[in-house]
Amino acid sequence: MLEGGDAGGDLGAARIMAIGPDARAADPGRWTAGLAWLLWVLTQSGLAAVLWLDHLLRQAGRSELTIRAHELLYVAAVVGMATVGAVLASRRPRHPVGWLMLALGLSVTVDGLTDGYARYGLLASPGAVPAVGHVRALGDTFALWPACIGFILLLTPTGSLPSPRWRWWAGIAAVAPLLWKAATVLGIATVEFPPFYSFRNPYFVPALASPAMAVALPAVLITLLSVVAGGASLVVRFRRARGLERQQLRWVASAAVVAAVGIPVAMAGISIDSAAVVGVAVLGSAAVLCLAIAAAILRYRLYDLDRIISRTIAYGLLTLVLGSSYAGVVLALGQLLGRDSTLAVAGATLAAAALFQPARHRIQALVDRRFNRRRHDAAQTI
Repeated sequence: MLEGGDAGGDLGAARIMAIGPDARAADPGRWTAGLAWLLWVLTQSGLAAVLWLDHLLRQAGRSELTIRAHELLYVAAVVGMATVGAVLASRRPRHPVGWLMLALGLSVTVDGLTDGYARYGLLASPGAVPAVGHVRALGDTFALWPACIGFILLLTPTGSLPSPRWRWWAGIAAVAPLLWKAATVLGIATVEFPPFYSFRNPYFVPALASPAMAVALPAVLITLLSVVAGGASLVVRFRRARGLERQQLRWVASAAVVAAVGIPVAMAGISIDSAAVVGVAVLGSAAVLCLAIAAAILRYRLYDLDRIISRTIAYGLLTLVLGSSYAGVVLALGQLLGRDSTLAVAGATLAAAALFQPARHRIQALVDRRFNRRRHDAAQTI
């Protein structure tokens, strides 16, 4: 019996030794993490190449073709998107959202790189670099941007579709940008990027011009609609979700509310023709959504959200109440004592200080009743 036990132990040890190094070498987690960070490095290298081409344009005296100051915000957005995607893909390799973020960041980088290449090769130094038309015609990746965003929203936070009924839409949304890209590469005679450059498309096939134009319009509409459908899928998920998934979606929903503030800011920037304001609004909204999606997928302290929401709303309302009270007291005492009286300011300050604690407790209780019910119920029980 003892020999049998020793033999069994030796066999088990031999198996462990046999599979240990090989299993670690073939661990899919290591390969996927390495691939994720490799894509991140490619994205950062592409951005570095974009900045180098921008430097060459400045050296050639074509400053009107270079990156404007506000466009550096989009570079920062690409860096953030790729970084969040790499973290998600390395930690949750089976979750597609991290890979989609990496694909989005890399596609934006490729578009910017090939655009800078075309500006330098066509305008700043014609003939200095080869195959400009081929590179730019294939490097226009705008068709992939809304598709990636739509699928990020569609697959957040679980990594799967909301239900099997969404499979038909997912298939259409995946094929549409590919058809759009094929139509633009094969069916358009001239590649234009006004007001900078225009050149003959080297891949244009005259016989495919009419079919390509018939396909391009529905494909671009479906691709753009995929973003709206992705947002609608989050609403459907939230209504059906329970437990952990609902907590994950509350992070995303809260971030979406905050990011929605960027819409009127961006519209204001457009109305005053301020590209910097538009860039800040877009970058801020994208950053908030990316971080919220990452936190939801990684499930990092999801259950602190109730406390964060309740405290944010409570102190926001408290600031509004105290500010209104202070202004009202100053105006009232100013009418009685004179507008230049320091007593009015002193009295308003004392009134606001006296009101602070009672107002804070009262507002916090009201907010907890709605947004932090567990704390409210515990306080009532005590």
